[in-house]
Formats: sequence, C-alpha cells, structure tokens
Amino acid sequence: MIQEILETGRNVLTEYESKQLLESYGIPTSREFLTFGHGDLISSAKELGYPLVLKGCSPDISHKTEKNLIQVDIRTEVEALDAFDAIMARMNGRNGAILVQEMVRGQRELMAGLTRDPQFGPCVMFGLGGIFTEILKDVVFRVAPLEKRDAFEMMKGIRGHRILDAIRGMEEVNRDILADILITVGRIGLENERIKEIDINPLIVRGGVPVAVDALVVLT
Repeated sequence: MIQEILETGRNVLTEYESKQLLESYGIPTSREFLTFGHGDLISSAKELGYPLVLKGCSPDISHKTEKNLIQVDIRTEVEALDAFDAIMARMNGRNGAILVQEMVRGQRELMAGLTRDPQFGPCVMFGLGGIFTEILKDVVFRVAPLEKRDAFEMMKGIRGHRILDAIRGMEEVNRDILADILITVGRIGLENERIKEIDINPLIVRGGVPVAVDALVVLT
C-alpha cells in the first residue's frame, strides 16, 4: 500500500489508509467503512449500528475538525444522509469520500506516534491526547525499538500518568495493551523506512482498552 501511494505522487495517507496500516499490525482501531454514496452509507450504517461518526476523507485533508468535516453522535438514517450531504458539500469537490465510523465512547484520550529523527531514527511518542494536545504538551519520547519496560517507563513519564489509573468510576487502562501499541508503533517505523511520521490521536480508552479513533501517516 505504501509503495502504491508513493507511486501516485502522494506522501500522506488518508485516515482510512492510516488505520488500515495500524490494523494490519494488530493495533486496536475503530470499526469503519469508506463510502462514496448514499447506498454505501446506508449499508455501512446497518453493519456498524448507531450512533455513528461521519468524517470527510481525502488525501488533501488533514485537519478535519477545523474544516467542519466531522459530525458525531448520528442516531438515525435521516441524520446520516443529511450529514453525508453536508460534509460532501464542505469538501468542495475534493477527490474524497465519507468515512463512516462506529462512535467510540470513552472519557480519556491518549495519543501515540512516531517521528523519524535524522540522527536517532524512529522515535516513539506517547502522551495525553485530544484537541488540547498542543496546549498541554504532556508527551515523552523513546528511540525504537522498544521493549515492554521502555513502554511502561513512557507511561510513568508523562505528568498526567494518573489518568491511566482506576479513577472516578473508570477502570484502569490496560497497560499491557497500551505497551503493545507503543512497541508496535516503533516496529512499524523500523520496518518501513519510507514512513516519516505517525500520529494516532486520539486513542480513546473504551473499557480499559485504548482504541485508535483517528490517525495520520506521513511518508518521505
């Protein structure tokens, strides 16, 4: 897939393609379908069940929230059709489609990623996620490859590490699964030299399990 995308002249994977890559490595991702018309939308909605999230999906779009290309908590077929048409209109004819996604519910948002440093190579990132990531800047980095103890140290290394604990009626985050995600992100970078960056934000914690709800992969 990476080679095919590079051959088209692109260096950014869509959200759908990015999560296909993550899923192929075993990282938990939201269930979703790529749709191009009302027929696809209706069949996908029946498969996933309501409520749903609809997102514009195009190689030319990276910041969907700022462009008002995301609609959440869609509960009926009528709402889904209206949201589909509205998002398509806002995409202004870009070569894209609509991503129909299950609505992953959770009160805690984390993030994970990778950057390819010129000196150290692939470096794994972990921190607090969500829309305030750039404000909080609570992240840590480790050079890949990671072992389990490295991943656990990363979890302890952020200022907000207690968010992983069982707090206010929420169960403890499954640290083993989270560690596997961080280790795997590093492995993806090591095994794919053309990957420059990976951004998984947010990882929503559902039932103690972090689920990749949005992702972006940038190639060299």
